[in-house]
Amino acid sequence: MASMARRSLMFSMVSVTVIGFLINSSWAEEEIINPSKLRMFVDELPDMPKLYGFEFVDGVPKSKSLQIGMFKKKWKFHKDLPPTPVFAYGVSRSKATIPGPTIEALHGVDTYVTWKNHLPLKHILPWDPTIPTAIPSNKTGVPTVVHLHGGIDEPASDGNSNSWFTRKFRDKGPTWSHKTYRYRNHQHPGNLWYHDHAMGLTRVNLLAGLIGAYIIRHHEVEAPLGLPNGDEFDRTLLVFDRSFRKDGSIYMNSTGNNPSIHPQWQPEYFGDAIIVNGKAWPRLTVRRRKYRFRIINASNARFFRFFFTNGLRFTHVASDSAYLKRSVVTKDFLLGPSEITDVVVDFSQSKSDSVILANDATYPYPSGDPVNEANGKVMKFVILNHTELDTSRVPKKLIQYPKAKLSSASRTRYIAMYEYTSDVDEPIHLYLNGKPYEAPVTETPKEGTTEVWNVINLTEDNHPLHIHLGLFVVLNQTELVNVEEFKDCMTKLNDADKCRISKYARGKRIVVPAHEKGWKNVFKMRPGSVTQILVRFSYIHSNSSYVFDATADPGYVYHCHILDHEDNAMMRPLKIIS
Repeated sequence: MASMARRSLMFSMVSVTVIGFLINSSWAEEEIINPSKLRMFVDELPDMPKLYGFEFVDGVPKSKSLQIGMFKKKWKFHKDLPPTPVFAYGVSRSKATIPGPTIEALHGVDTYVTWKNHLPLKHILPWDPTIPTAIPSNKTGVPTVVHLHGGIDEPASDGNSNSWFTRKFRDKGPTWSHKTYRYRNHQHPGNLWYHDHAMGLTRVNLLAGLIGAYIIRHHEVEAPLGLPNGDEFDRTLLVFDRSFRKDGSIYMNSTGNNPSIHPQWQPEYFGDAIIVNGKAWPRLTVRRRKYRFRIINASNARFFRFFFTNGLRFTHVASDSAYLKRSVVTKDFLLGPSEITDVVVDFSQSKSDSVILANDATYPYPSGDPVNEANGKVMKFVILNHTELDTSRVPKKLIQYPKAKLSSASRTRYIAMYEYTSDVDEPIHLYLNGKPYEAPVTETPKEGTTEVWNVINLTEDNHPLHIHLGLFVVLNQTELVNVEEFKDCMTKLNDADKCRISKYARGKRIVVPAHEKGWKNVFKMRPGSVTQILVRFSYIHSNSSYVFDATADPGYVYHCHILDHEDNAMMRPLKIIS
């Protein structure tokens, strides 16, 4: 429900005492800084530090172990903004950054990471203990666990929400098993990102800064493509939104829409300042040549529809963690929370010496408010005048993976999205298939199989659905007719077959954009529609079974990647069987 109340800025104080880690006792809201007071395009775009999950021994790549910590520190988001208290990833407090270091991995070479929690006893943001939440039994600090988004790895290294741990592993969640994660990197090359995934705290831990990029490279496969490469011409952009108080601290409303039910929880977080690689509205000086940008939407809830103000085009070469089979040119594109697009931009085609990357997606999407001057701008590119030799290219044909065939599906499932509201018509929680996370698992695909999932969105929001482990291809998206009638039936019976979905799923067909027709791990589920996806539970590049035991505990999950929805409680377990 995209209501104005979701974005209202209420000034109040909340004090909640819970056994476990402490909530800051006073959330007196200082005046939020007007984003128009911050000059745009004054900070240079940072390139995040790199960590390599491999090393060469006698010319042969070998596995490498990394230790990456989570630290509380202060970060400068803008030249004119005081330093901001944040949580950040890094090999030490002094080297921790927002986003965290980009981890570079090689296909077929394991990377081992020991994630170390150095977070304090008190969170820097308000959180809500009335939703399903990781709460330590003792005052041992802020819980955290890391999920490698897009990674195809064993369950114990997937970052299950109940595998959280506190400072120095003094307290651990019920499914925690070991300190070091093993990332196999056996999958296809592509773009991933890592972020916190602690039960009920994902939205606040990411807002605090716990995000970072991860790239799997495969030289033999990628080099022949001839795409722009090297640190200068191949850049990762993590884009997200934040609001700030005048003292520089991150603003997050501390009063919920239904404070008598949930003291703090709100359906979506939106900030007015747009941050790229840790800087608000940065600038990047580029040459008149092609650049590759791996763009990750790391926002809690904000959708971006990106476009260039001077008409420059994007050439898409990959979506989420997989290459496309053909490059696709667009003048704009919509990127939901946690989605990744990989584009090439040719600045030699610009008729001006600068261009702004802009955004015009409403928030909440699609029926919310239009953007304003602050959140309608993303970053600026300053284009040098001299021309140069550019040997990079963008081939029409990229990487062709085995086709997804409907006839190969072993079974069909229906996944319904529900939103529940209070007496004042404000959301109180969201469910998948009408079930809380704790309900027994109902999605139990067999390893090596392919399934059809029909995702039915009965809400007014667009929900980016993310499936751990499995990748999928979107087959079609169809608007429902007589939506309220069908919704009434589903609310009563929670059964698509008994509610005769075929009677209602016969509205307008929504064209799947060409640049989103490849393999994905997130897709935008339009409100009042049914989206049919073909999900594969095997490697997409070889159709072979996993090189690990995917049936082990604690299993996997699938969820909405609007983090405020995921936390309360739009997430369900996913258990692979043999």
